[in-house]
Amino acid sequence: MVDSFGVRLRNTILDVGPLCVGIDPSTTVIEQWGRRDDVEGLEFVALATLEAAIGTAAAVKPQVSFFERFGSAGYRVLERVIREAGDASLVVIADAKRGDIGSSVEGYAQAWLSDRSPLAVDALTAHPYLGVGSLLPLVTAAVATGRGLFVLAATSNPEGRVLQSALTADGDAVEVSVLRAIAELNGRSDDVGAVGAVIGATRERPAFDFSRLGGPLLVPGVGAQGASVERVSRLFAGVSRATVLVNVGRAILDRGPDARALHDAVRRWRDEISSALP
Repeated sequence: MVDSFGVRLRNTILDVGPLCVGIDPSTTVIEQWGRRDDVEGLEFVALATLEAAIGTAAAVKPQVSFFERFGSAGYRVLERVIREAGDASLVVIADAKRGDIGSSVEGYAQAWLSDRSPLAVDALTAHPYLGVGSLLPLVTAAVATGRGLFVLAATSNPEGRVLQSALTADGDAVEVSVLRAIAELNGRSDDVGAVGAVIGATRERPAFDFSRLGGPLLVPGVGAQGASVERVSRLFAGVSRATVLVNVGRAILDRGPDARALHDAVRRWRDEISSALP
């Protein structure tokens, strides 16, 4: 039987630590590194960031939009990042925020969660705003292949709060409704399942017991978006550290292109987050 993604991620976090490095080769970052904003610059930033993460971070999270803006050439770079990260035993999370219905979401499952695809990753971010149930083909594919899904629940951007804190007909906040649906998909309390949630570190803690989720937590918003390590510690007080994966992107990338500075930044963030999540 294939171990669930949540179990694999838990073991990796226990072995390496709870840091996920965001691979975010935006125009701003590429030019800040003294490179032209083209495919060569994209590849340089992406691979240098990946190299800095190897051996220190548990995971990397390439932001797909920064690759797909260059079309097929950008996707070739993304495929290389996915392949080399996997070879280095890093967990790879594609930050693509996919979501649709019917055959369309099945297509996304085939693209990102199928062994046949060059884009196959360990986990994919997905949005639930066509209904959490519409994500079932992604969930099915993830469970079958030992991969995972991180569903947006309470995101780090302030624009999301109006929708995510709105009340449903049952009187629950939308974010709580999403978290409950994730718990139902996992259907377990004795282990860590394949379906996780995205909880921004800039947010207040939802009115939901994270121990009931049955899946891992992906935490953006630390560093450039304003959340501190101390805030992460408060937000996830009482939660098993082995289920919390904290993403840091721009605060690490700002140290490039110097390789030593990048390595030092990854190590420092890993150590600080590890200390905050005992």
